[in-house]
Amino acid sequence: MNKQPTALYIHIPFCSHICHYCDFSKVLIEGQPVDDYINTIIDELKSQKIEKVKTVYIGGGTPTALSIKQLEKLLNFLDNQLDTEMIEEFTIEANPSDLSDEMIILLKESSVNRISLGVQTFNNELLNKIGRTHTEEEVYKVIKKLKEAEFDNITIDLIYGLPLQTMEMVKEDIDKLLALDLPHVALYSLILEDHTLFMNQQRRGLLKLPSDDKNADMYEYILDRLNQANYDHYEISNFSKKGYESKHNLTYWDNAEYYGIGAGASGYVDGVRYKNYGPIHHYLQENNKRVYEERLDQKQQIEEEMFLGLRKKKGVSFPNFQKKFGVNITEIYGEVIEELVQQGLIENINNSIHLTEKGFMLGNEVFQAFLLDD
Repeated sequence: MNKQPTALYIHIPFCSHICHYCDFSKVLIEGQPVDDYINTIIDELKSQKIEKVKTVYIGGGTPTALSIKQLEKLLNFLDNQLDTEMIEEFTIEANPSDLSDEMIILLKESSVNRISLGVQTFNNELLNKIGRTHTEEEVYKVIKKLKEAEFDNITIDLIYGLPLQTMEMVKEDIDKLLALDLPHVALYSLILEDHTLFMNQQRRGLLKLPSDDKNADMYEYILDRLNQANYDHYEISNFSKKGYESKHNLTYWDNAEYYGIGAGASGYVDGVRYKNYGPIHHYLQENNKRVYEERLDQKQQIEEEMFLGLRKKKGVSFPNFQKKFGVNITEIYGEVIEELVQQGLIENINNSIHLTEKGFMLGNEVFQAFLLDD
């Protein structure tokens, strides 16, 4: 019998507005069959007989765009279906402007114990520029309310390299982040994606972004400040105080299996990577929710082990690799490892390899070096 995944991801594809940079699987919530959708993901959860997991992550879209009644129905089902004593971390993504007093009470009465806030920046001018609807003041108010409700595991997302963003603005964002004394933060450089307002503006020459050199300066500054403040840079984009690493996301980076529920959700179960139908009406209509399935061969599994493992500060362990794949890592990647070490992109110490700070900045180049020939 195959060992069952211990991580569960549930996708809520609805948003009350669409940000200018976002290409995630999402739609505006107005006029959507939200109640039917909640019923369908509950049916999908039942059909997979998911009961024992260590981590749950409700992402989006914006889960808190749901009404109190809709979110309550989903959370009550999860509390009844899952072995709640086994759950170590239960995260829900939220927009600061969505978290009413009533919703915070609902979350506190459920098994949710970690809140992920989409802040992006504390600068009101930039928030407006990127299409966010909350303000800096709302961020402070909602974090204060969450702490008063005894949510101690709060993480926020921040983005740097935004249109017209200066280094001074980045410094102010980091100052304000550190003043909040939160246990975790995810920091991303803005990436232009197809089918977004920003990409359309870029193609028309209407988007003024910081240069690559300025982006690199911002990244180095952020690393230095967070390191001084005792945040552990445990993954390319994630920083935490001790014991507050995202257990759910580490499932992905450890290349472990997980359930993916909902429209557009991806999962990895019994050696099969799958993706559900993305368009909501297809997801609702199809009995088999999956639009794509692929059983990974050993070559693909090894490549993923390297891509995902090297995202983490601790990198890839040689003994773990040998145990998992029955082959010494140096037999496959000996020359690649030696070359990347000489380039200062990875370090080979204590029977493992991991990215250097330079490697973190050039991660995609490093990952490509671990692609295997067919």
